[in-house]
Amino acid sequence: MTPRRSTPQRSGLRAMAGRLSWGLGDQAVSSMTNFVVGIYVARELGVTAFGIFSLAWVTYGVMLNVSRGLATDPLMVRFSGVDAAAWRPAVARSSSTALAVGAAAGLVSVLSGIVAGGSVGPAFIALGVILPALLLQDSWRFAFFASGEGRKAFVNDLLWGVAMIPAMVLADLHGSVVAFLLAWGGAAAVAALYGYRQTGLRPGVAGVRRWLHDQRDLGPRYLVENVSNSGGSQIRMYGLGAIAGVAAVGTVRGGELLLGPFLAVLMGLAFVAVPEAARVVRRNVRRLTTFCLVLGGSQALGALLWGGALLVLLNDRLGEWVLGDVWHTAQAMIIPATLSVFNASLIGGAASGLRALGAAKRSMRCQLIASALYVVGGLSGAAIGGAVGSGWGVACATFAGAFVWWSQLHVAVREYVPEEARTP
Repeated sequence: MTPRRSTPQRSGLRAMAGRLSWGLGDQAVSSMTNFVVGIYVARELGVTAFGIFSLAWVTYGVMLNVSRGLATDPLMVRFSGVDAAAWRPAVARSSSTALAVGAAAGLVSVLSGIVAGGSVGPAFIALGVILPALLLQDSWRFAFFASGEGRKAFVNDLLWGVAMIPAMVLADLHGSVVAFLLAWGGAAAVAALYGYRQTGLRPGVAGVRRWLHDQRDLGPRYLVENVSNSGGSQIRMYGLGAIAGVAAVGTVRGGELLLGPFLAVLMGLAFVAVPEAARVVRRNVRRLTTFCLVLGGSQALGALLWGGALLVLLNDRLGEWVLGDVWHTAQAMIIPATLSVFNASLIGGAASGLRALGAAKRSMRCQLIASALYVVGGLSGAAIGGAVGSGWGVACATFAGAFVWWSQLHVAVREYVPEEARTP
């Protein structure tokens, strides 16, 4: 009997499954590391100090998205699945740009911390010190996923997690927000240095200007898109702190931490979704909408299942063990946070499609609208009902944002013209 040969379609599906698995594994390590750090800090510092830590954390998120917009998002769109001769110089310039963003943002953070002073200032000084390492390490991850080598990203993040253990033990001896931030960033520096060994590529200032010039049609738009996303979260957190107090920030962050393990899955898929969507576009653009719907819908269903499990299984005793005193206020955030992640999952599916199409103008427009809705919903909710009101406001805002993203994907697919057809 003649053995059955695998068809190209089956081989392609197996290869995609392998890349998705490494993406999930890598993000599981990264997000679970951040989840454990958040839980540990919440338990050790209490709700007010954890609120200060969360302000530094959300500011890091903004800088991370600046780096991704200018450096690694264009890399994922244009250099996914290309040969090594094209990939290596692109990664060298991309990682140089990420490091430069980290250095510039770190300087601004240090100066801001000096000016702010008080209990918040030292946290931002510490954040400024660790930003270059954090952003460089993140750029290596994108580089590996662009080349289909998710295993290397997994190893790099695993090293970060292992290095975090002794660093956090030392930070606990000091027991301050600054100590925990330096421990978190110091472990990232170890992983960033190992990324240099994995790639054999050394970031340098010379590559930054050329990268920004070559990606000038994508980078600025992705920068605006990403910063409006993370900037909306930052404005919401700062506004919530001003309206309801720093403890309310800790409450919201505590609710987000309860969704942390599922967010690991969500973010893991996001890492490989754009390269995979780009491959779908190259094969048959008409299949892109289905791909994005399956991607976003499966994640949204997972969000509901995770939130339901939290409501059923997490009692006061277990909640206090996980979050300490933060649990008493954070437990009310489970339902609105779950709905927000449900909506964000649907948005993520559509966003991957727009990125794969290179529809930077449309995705930027979607993100600006969605971020405006997010800020208005989060702050108006905070004014009405504090942390919980802010959570419900964000849930409503992300629901409206999902409609915006999917409508734009539908139009972009119909208007898509292959790049070779656009070239005169």
